[in-house]
Amino acid sequence: MPYEAVIGMEVHAQLITESKMFCHCSSAYASAPPNSHTCPVCLGMPGMLPLANRRAVEATVMMGLALHCAIPLFSKFDRKNYMYPDLPKGYQISQYDMPFARNGSITVPLEQGIKTIRIRRVHLEEDTAKLTHQGGYTLIDFNRSGVPLIEIVTESDIRTAEEAWRYLVALRSILRYLGIGSGNMEEGAMRCEVNISLRPVGREELGTKVEVKNMNSFRAVRQAIAYEIERQTRLLEQGERVEQVTMGWDEANHRTVFQRSKEGAEDYRYFPEPDLPPIIWTEADIDAIRARLPELPDAKLKRLIEQYALKADDAYLLADERATADYFEVAAQACAGVVEAQTVANWLLSELLRLMRESGQELSANPVTAGCLAELLKIVSRGEINATVAKEVLAEMVSSGKSAPEIIQTRGLKQISDADQLRQMVEQVIAANGQAAQQYRDGKDQALRFLIGQVMRQTRGQANVSIVESLLRELLAR
Repeated sequence: MPYEAVIGMEVHAQLITESKMFCHCSSAYASAPPNSHTCPVCLGMPGMLPLANRRAVEATVMMGLALHCAIPLFSKFDRKNYMYPDLPKGYQISQYDMPFARNGSITVPLEQGIKTIRIRRVHLEEDTAKLTHQGGYTLIDFNRSGVPLIEIVTESDIRTAEEAWRYLVALRSILRYLGIGSGNMEEGAMRCEVNISLRPVGREELGTKVEVKNMNSFRAVRQAIAYEIERQTRLLEQGERVEQVTMGWDEANHRTVFQRSKEGAEDYRYFPEPDLPPIIWTEADIDAIRARLPELPDAKLKRLIEQYALKADDAYLLADERATADYFEVAAQACAGVVEAQTVANWLLSELLRLMRESGQELSANPVTAGCLAELLKIVSRGEINATVAKEVLAEMVSSGKSAPEIIQTRGLKQISDADQLRQMVEQVIAANGQAAQQYRDGKDQALRFLIGQVMRQTRGQANVSIVESLLRELLAR
């Protein structure tokens, strides 16, 4: 019997703020010594009172608006009770029945078209401490405890590991466009849990839900979902039951492993947080936050295609990261009327970003500004250097920080376009490659490419290819 997966996702994303969610400790804990960014509030000392971080609250509303959510004018914080060592006060300040945003949606591109995934809620809470297991002991670092954390919960609209991956990519892109989170899963700034159940194809009734945790990369999410679908399918086909449990992803062995029985909402004994007042908005407050929204990825993608006549695949790659899209637009506008926008996109995506990956640099730290790339491409368009030489120049621009004109002048790379000078070189190449010359005369066009390559080799790639080809055809026709 064929089965269909029904998948919902819960994504936790740390917010970029100067201080933690309910105290004044710095949230920049990544490289700090363990337990150095703490105070009585985030250590859960008795009698300590929390104070809500306004920037984190507004960032959560921004995320809700970006996901097309409704923003209730009344929200509150709740206590989520559970006794784990990563929560010293025995509860987490979170949101239960009155979150900051609800009933939204996000669209993701798939091979078969665009899919809409419904967002159930976006709420705000505090992160927990970090546990490190070593040699039978568990070490606790409270630097992360209290860092603002938003949770985005989907409806069960996802059906495959591919859709889940696409959803995460789209969500991370929005976080970065808003400037409220890095979305770096490898650094723990974005974590996700998936709820997976199987049902026979064509049935409406849901199967037993299994939660999977501990996935710290996009790749792990895809693998964990695929493995869990296979595991549940095997159980059902053998006539066994799927238990409602929480599984963890074992990265080393590429499998899910049992962690604990699944809790329900009643197990957490939610009740309103007595030490924090409710958050009450006006429509004007929400409109003011909405006015701060940047152009978001979907709108950016559509505009790049329409305004710059870009290929859809290239526009998608550019729009994925706000910094990349902004870089492209500055370069394209600097090249307007001289170099086509598609050419600018080709150089950015194929050459510059490749050099960035090889050097381990981010585009934002790249010494080649958008204006510098535009200057190089305009030099190519004027015929001063050819594309082959321009790639060498760009590589040196990245490594040295020098400008294109400076490198071209210093290394004497200017393109040779003098027909008389090139004629002598072409005659020498024909004389030295008599067999290839005869093959061309016999109708083998491939031989012409060989001869052009020999001229380019002799001139260190500086010859004007179109002039070289014209001269070869002229001289070989005699």
